[in-house]
Amino acid sequence: MILKNGMMTRIWNTNSGFTLPELLMTAAILAYCISIVLMCFINSTALNQESRNLTAATTHAEYVMESIKNTSFANIATNISGGTWTWNTSAVTSNGLTALNSESITTTSSGANPLDVSVTVTWNDMQGRSRSKVLRTLFSG
Repeated sequence: MILKNGMMTRIWNTNSGFTLPELLMTAAILAYCISIVLMCFINSTALNQESRNLTAATTHAEYVMESIKNTSFANIATNISGGTWTWNTSAVTSNGLTALNSESITTTSSGANPLDVSVTVTWNDMQGRSRSKVLRTLFSG
């Protein structure tokens, strides 16, 4: 303390600020938080892509089901066994749909009346794993 004009005043340290260990610790915590946010963003992007693919596959299967529905009942089983609605990627594209990665659509039927029809859409996801979506319905004449 210093006596100045008859009053005691304190002298404050003018070298105030953060030390190097404090700055390094802050940088480490910030880097950890940013990495967590980045990982969440990447995971949400992948989940969004999976959801889009599943929606597209469902739409493609519904498109095939509508085509089957618009066929006379007497011809449905014959067309299914003849491969009318069994499509590869180029057939999907030629029908005006945007094909998924390595997409294929297969259609099977069983029974007579009612006719049990299954449409299976298969594709590969971003990691190369095979995914599929199946829609089933009954048609009767």
